[in-house]
Amino acid sequence: MPKIDKPDAEWRAQLSEMQYQVARQKDTERAFCGEYWDCHDAGTYRCVCCGEPLFASEQKFGSGCGWPSFTAPLQAEGIAEADDRTHGMRRSEVMCSHCGAHLGHVFPDGPPPAGLRYCINSASLRLDKK
Repeated sequence: MPKIDKPDAEWRAQLSEMQYQVARQKDTERAFCGEYWDCHDAGTYRCVCCGEPLFASEQKFGSGCGWPSFTAPLQAEGIAEADDRTHGMRRSEVMCSHCGAHLGHVFPDGPPPAGLRYCINSASLRLDKK
């Protein structure tokens, strides 16, 4: 699938201010405030920018961190990672591989067997309910 590359003005017109700040400017929404942090509905979580399917509700778990957390992406090729050394930390940033939207970060403190926690901003997602 070809990569999506839009001018900044198009992203601003398409997204709400919060979605734009998080997905395009790599901001973070406040903990325990996003639409999906405590959502238990079944479905597929898609990229808010391009609609790429990213996470399945079956992989979502309550991590207690205040953001939606997943044990794995729906498909490994749907996610890209990059080293993030902002805010005096070293983390792995998670992005949509199709459009480059900032999703959140992945941490090595999730449940077995993989032990990963994909900590994702609600503002970067859209849930297609089953």
